[in-house]
Amino acid sequence: MEPVRLSKRMAELGLCSRREADSYIEQGWVKVDGEVAILGQKVLPHNQIEVDRKAQDAQSARVTILLNKPVGYVSGQAEDGYLPAVALVKPENRWAEDGSRKRFQPSHLRGLAPAGRLDIDSVGLLVLTQDGRIAKQLIGEHSEVEKEYLVRVEGELSADGLKLLNHGLSLDGKKLLPAKVSWQNDDQLRFVLREGKKRQIRRMCELVGLRVIGLKRISIGNVKLGNLPTGQWRYLRDDEQF
Repeated sequence: MEPVRLSKRMAELGLCSRREADSYIEQGWVKVDGEVAILGQKVLPHNQIEVDRKAQDAQSARVTILLNKPVGYVSGQAEDGYLPAVALVKPENRWAEDGSRKRFQPSHLRGLAPAGRLDIDSVGLLVLTQDGRIAKQLIGEHSEVEKEYLVRVEGELSADGLKLLNHGLSLDGKKLLPAKVSWQNDDQLRFVLREGKKRQIRRMCELVGLRVIGLKRISIGNVKLGNLPTGQWRYLRDDEQF
């Protein structure tokens, strides 16, 4: 078996992200078979990897924030004059019912990035995190975390449209993974997806004769939007896991 970079192996084991691994290695916080690791080192599956408590403390200090994104904000970097969603993460927008004991600090904004996207005209649950492990869990290549949406539509659904929405459509020349799609009421569908191609739900609906007029993400894995008001945010609690 070919050796792989230590940082890649650490990410595969779920210890941290590759970028975090490189940082820990640089600081001397990683040992391989009892020896302090060096940047760029390669390892085999049988090699024993130890991560210093200092790295674990650094990870636990990282925050993850849940935001109810309104229309008109982009998920990532500012574009075309629109503000990024992270601009809403400030003390005055913190939900009064946030159950976390964390005190907001400016350092919580450093490296805070969206783990997944919501289009500018979509609303609902957006995860912003400093933790590479959570980002990998939610948007990594092998992520299995389900995202749930309520989607208001108009138009005439084709005869086999609902069946196709559940499985059978392709986008960008690739077959989509099976989804769970059902009617909530006369003009609203519920979507549960395990992938997140750009404008995926809108494009899926167009393929079966529907037009999306409203889209709201209400959960990611086991974490729900709940009563979090539009434009407000809260910390992910210690007892919550995606």
